Order: sequence, then structure tokens, then C-alpha cells
Amino acid sequence: MHDKINPTHLERAAYVYVRQSTAAQVQHNRESTDRQYKLAQRALRLGWSEPQIKVVDEDLARSGSGTADRHGFALMTAEVALGHVGLILSIEVSRVARNNADWYRLLDLCGVTDTLIGDEDGLYHPGLFNDRLLLGLKGTMAEAELHVIRARLEGGIRNKAARGELRRGLPVGFVWGDHDGEVLFHPDEAVTHAVRCVFEKFTEVGSARQVWLWFRAEGLAFPSPSHASSELQWVTPTYTGIHQILTNPVYAGAYTYGKTHQERYVDQAGQVRKRVRHVPRSKWAVLIRDHHKGFIDWETYEMNQSRIARNTHPTPHESGAVREGSALLQGLATCGVCGRRLRVYYQGRHATPGYYCAASAVVNGRGQYCMRVSGVRINEAVAQAFLDAITPAGIEASLLAEQNLEADHEAACAQWRLQAEKARYESERAERRYRSVEPENRLVARTLEAAWEKQLGELASAEAELARRLVSRPGPLSDEERMKIRALGADLRTVWEAPTTTDRDRKELLHTLLDEVNISVAGSTAHITMRWKGGTVSEIDVDLKSRFIPPVRTDEETIDLVRRLAVHYPDAVIAGILNRQGRRTALGDRFTQGKVGNLRRYWKIPRFERGAHPEDGELVTIAQAAKILGMAPSTLHRWLADGFIAGEQITPGSPWRIRLSDEIRARFVEAVPEGHVPMVDAMRLLGVSRQTVLHRVKRDELAAVHVRCGRRKGLYIKVLGAQHHLFDNLS
Repeated sequence: MHDKINPTHLERAAYVYVRQSTAAQVQHNRESTDRQYKLAQRALRLGWSEPQIKVVDEDLARSGSGTADRHGFALMTAEVALGHVGLILSIEVSRVARNNADWYRLLDLCGVTDTLIGDEDGLYHPGLFNDRLLLGLKGTMAEAELHVIRARLEGGIRNKAARGELRRGLPVGFVWGDHDGEVLFHPDEAVTHAVRCVFEKFTEVGSARQVWLWFRAEGLAFPSPSHASSELQWVTPTYTGIHQILTNPVYAGAYTYGKTHQERYVDQAGQVRKRVRHVPRSKWAVLIRDHHKGFIDWETYEMNQSRIARNTHPTPHESGAVREGSALLQGLATCGVCGRRLRVYYQGRHATPGYYCAASAVVNGRGQYCMRVSGVRINEAVAQAFLDAITPAGIEASLLAEQNLEADHEAACAQWRLQAEKARYESERAERRYRSVEPENRLVARTLEAAWEKQLGELASAEAELARRLVSRPGPLSDEERMKIRALGADLRTVWEAPTTTDRDRKELLHTLLDEVNISVAGSTAHITMRWKGGTVSEIDVDLKSRFIPPVRTDEETIDLVRRLAVHYPDAVIAGILNRQGRRTALGDRFTQGKVGNLRRYWKIPRFERGAHPEDGELVTIAQAAKILGMAPSTLHRWLADGFIAGEQITPGSPWRIRLSDEIRARFVEAVPEGHVPMVDAMRLLGVSRQTVLHRVKRDELAAVHVRCGRRKGLYIKVLGAQHHLFDNLS
């Protein structure tokens, strides 16, 4: 037994700490890992029993620099602090920790709890001065060794990257060649065609989001690298993926290194962490232009970056992305006083656009804008100047549009052709693999057969989609259609004002030729200075005086009707009558109680007031009459239609009203009067139809009452003996 080992040490556990820095070391450096596991045999020889020996190997493939989470080291340190550990064995100090912070913390705990530390050179007691000094030197040497190793590796990496020969991950569309630093296009034509479609479509639409939406609308897949294998996967494109392609300088033929750097920070839990930060282009470690052949040149890449940078939320001094809205000078208009970018506002029922300067000054205790002006006339003036400037090039633009009509469809069809070709190859390869297996090996044959069937299904889907695209593809333009397109080129104002031309399209056109539109207002005149691409400047003045707008008023017929209805009904009822007749306000809206009240007050029409009842009876609605007479409103409507009682209606669509006189009340009784028979008996006695009987009642040639009680309640007709021959002379 070693002289430093006491019985108190043997009563506690012996920990064997096993660690490798990376997964590659765990996989390939098997000898080092085996040596560390064999330290358990050394613990047995030192006197510890097998149940007391614990192997801590949770930190395999983790760095010992301290930035990574080492759960095994934390668990072992906690056990040392609790006094449960008598010995820590490691093949060398650098395996336990490569930073002095963790190493000296462990030494302090071991010195307090009387814990031994052992490596291949011997056993040490951190509580003894000489052993503590030796362990401290070993920890310092381990940290210095890590620094030297990193310096050598990073120096070699930088030196190789400076020559453009450091092989790192390439984006989709490129592969490494056989020579040092050689970068080639991907051999799969479908992959390179998909990447080219991204740049061609961006040149057309000018927005990464629009490119992404085009791929989604066409149902096209996009290649994506697989982490599990070297093969590419075809997946639904994402906006992030499209944006990374447009902003990656590798596609412009450049070799870059050092676009990011790692920095340390302390998180909320007090742990030291690492994070990646992007650095500006001026601080990139390596930037080699024309390193290889790219999908675009460097000048096109610079223009794309400037275009993407402008497609952001506008700030006071930047234009921002072109968005929807009728303010055509959004992103172009600047203040003629302070030079700031003008912001956009919309007001009113029809969202009339306007421009204002964000610079405000406090005047008399309140904020005032530097400038605020309506944009309707300014938009018209700038649009007219723009159309006058591009009219000579209208014919050429129309011819170019004629050529681009089929280009969009051809790009999608070409991508689907390549997808179908790839699916055909995969199905044929699956077939060859299936036919090469022995028929008796059913376990393998079933798996290959299922893979073959899957590839055949994908081939059928790709060919069906390609056929559908070819069928839906527009045919060539006829001579008449070409003449119409060229005629529109000569009359660009028709295209500008067409309903199919959106405000976003108009803004895109203005941004192609204009750099700035400076606006200054003096009185009722706006002075506009237009700065064109290339440096040409033109100036125009716009009169901001309001034009005469004829007054909008309700038609006379509706006003007269309101005047007649106001005598009998309140505003809410009048609004319902006007809406049922299909009438509208001067602005084309439906009538409401408030709008009828405003109309009535404007034309000084008295409001409805409930006055005294007329002498010949009370004028009430159907609902009120039904409640008074003790019957259902539907019955009153039916008797009103049959003519049993009379009603009044001021205008078509207005409610029916009944004047409840004593005569009307007398027609509704509780018992059957003498001489009255039910309607069925009256029809039999008179020998006529029900409609004829009701017609005679309406002409007062027959008396009738409505019985409200009894088993046979309803309409009763008074039929006398002489009336049996009342209908004898009817033709």
C-alpha cells in the first residue's frame, strides 16, 4: 500500500475520470480511451474494492477548457465537497481540466476534504505543500499546452485560408475539386438550375421574399444538404434558405474566411459561455474575389446586397422596402427644408395619401411638423413627368415584356423536367438493386421492393406534375396579341392606369429611374425637384389649391318621402322603410337612425310626435292591434290581405297600420251572433267559393264577424234567407 493512503481514504470511494475532447478522438483514438478505463485496475491494486470504484465517463467528446457543460466533472466535484471521495485517478492532469479555474477549485476542495489525486506518475495530496506545488505546475502546463496546440492549429488554418485552399463546407450548388482550393459547380444539373432560378427571379422581382413566394406558388422543391449523408435532399424552400443564397459571396465566385468570430460571456447562471458574432465585411480575415467561377459576378452581388438592404422597414434617413399603398413616392420623397426622408400617412374615408417630415419643432408650447402636404396632386405630377420621360422607351419595353411572358413559365417547367429526370434515375437504380438480389433472400428483397415502389410513386407524381405544367403553359402569342402589346408600349398611360397595375408595380417603376423627389411647400404651391438615375435633375411646380367639388346631396324624391313619413313614424322606422325600398344616402350608404335624423334636421323637417288620437279611431300598428284585439298578428295580416279589415300604408315598404274604430272593434266578438254561420256553412248555403264570399264581404254586401272564443272560432258570415239567391244572376 502507498504511504499516502490511509484507512480513511479506503473507506471512501475511488473515482476514475475518463474524458476525450472530441467525438473523433473517441472514435479513432481507442488506445487512449482504453488506457483511461484500465485505471480502475490500478485502484484495485491500491486497496479499493470493486464496488467502491466508480468510473466517470459522462464527459467523453467534451472539451476540458471549461466552456462546455461537463456534468461528470461537476458530479465528481460535488462528491469531493461532501467528503465521499478518497481518490481521484486520471491518466494525466489535462484530462481532468485544461483551465486553472476548474483545476484550482478542485485542488482546494481536495485539500479540505483530504482527497488524493493520482496520475501515471504517482499519488499526490493537495493538502501538502510540495504536492500542491507540483499539481499546480502540472495544471499550468496543461493550460499552456492547450494554448500552444490552438495557436498551431489556428495558424495553419489561417495560412491555408489566406491561399484559398482551406476546405470547409460549401453552399448548395458547389463541390470541392481534386486540386487545392478548386471549387466546381455541382454535377447535378437540377441543383445548379434551381440555384440559377433564385438569382434570375431576384433580378426580376427584387425581393428575397418574392422569390420565396414564387417557388412556393410554383410548387418547386429546392436542394438542401443532409447532415446524415453526403446526398442532397429536395425539400420545400424556406425564406431563410433563399435569403442565405442571395447574401452568400461564394455564389459570386469569392472565397471568404473569418466572417464570424466567437466571444465569451457570462450567462445569468454565472457560467462562461461562447456565442458567434457576425463581423462586417471590412473585418473579414480573408476575401479573395474571382477565386472560382460563380453563378453571378461580383458587381451583380454588390447590387443585390444594396437592393436587399433597402428592403427593410424605413427609417428617418432610409427609403425602406417598396410596400402596398397609394403613396407612390414612399421611400423617394425628401423634405425640402431639412432633407429628411418624408414619411407617409393616410387619412379620410378613401385613405388619401400624404407626406410629412418627422422632424418636429416645439412652437408656442406644442409640436409642429416641419412639413405636411397632401400627396394626391404631387403623385399625379410626378407620374406625368415619369411617363413623359419613358415614353420613347415604351416600344422597347413592350418588346422585352413580350419575350419575358414565356420565360417565367419556362423556368418552372425546366425545373420540373429535371425533377422528373432525377426521379426516373432513382427508380431505375432501385429496380437494378432489386433485380440484383437473390430471390431466396426474401428479407432483403422485400426491403428493396418497397424502395422500388416508393421511387415509382415519386416518378409518377413528378411526370404528372410536369404534364400538368405543360398543358397549362400559355401558347405562343398571336399577331393580334403582339400588336396590342406594342400598342400599349406606345400608350404607357393606359398601362399605368390599368386596374391590373398595382400601386406596388408603379412604385417599382418609379424606383428604377428616380433616386430622390425633393418637396418644398410655399403657400399653396409645391416645388418638386426630381433627381433621376445618372444625375439628371428636373423641377416642376404643383398648385395645391382645392378644386371645386359639387355638393353631394340626397335626391329630392327621398327627401319628400322622409317629409311625409316623419309625420307618422320615428327615425328608426323611417330608416327601415328607406332601406327596404333600396334607397341610399348621398354617399351610397344604407340609412340608419342617425343618418335619417341628420337629413331631417338639415332640411328642417319636424320630428314625429305622438299626438291625440283622431275622432274616428286610434291608428295603431299590426302588433299593437293584435294585442288589443286578443289575436295573433298573422291572423290580422291574413284578414288585411283578404279585405276583412282595412289598413293604411304611407309608402311601399312602410308598416301597415289599422285604425281601430268602434266599427272595427265590433267585428271581433266573444260569442257567435244570431244569424251568423261559419265560412264553410256560408259557402254551402250560398253555393259559391270562399274567395267570392270574401269579395262580397269586402264590398259590404255581406256582414261578417270574427269569433275569438269557442271550439269553432274564426270568421262567421251572416246569411239570411233572401241572400240565398244573391248569387243567382252571376255569370
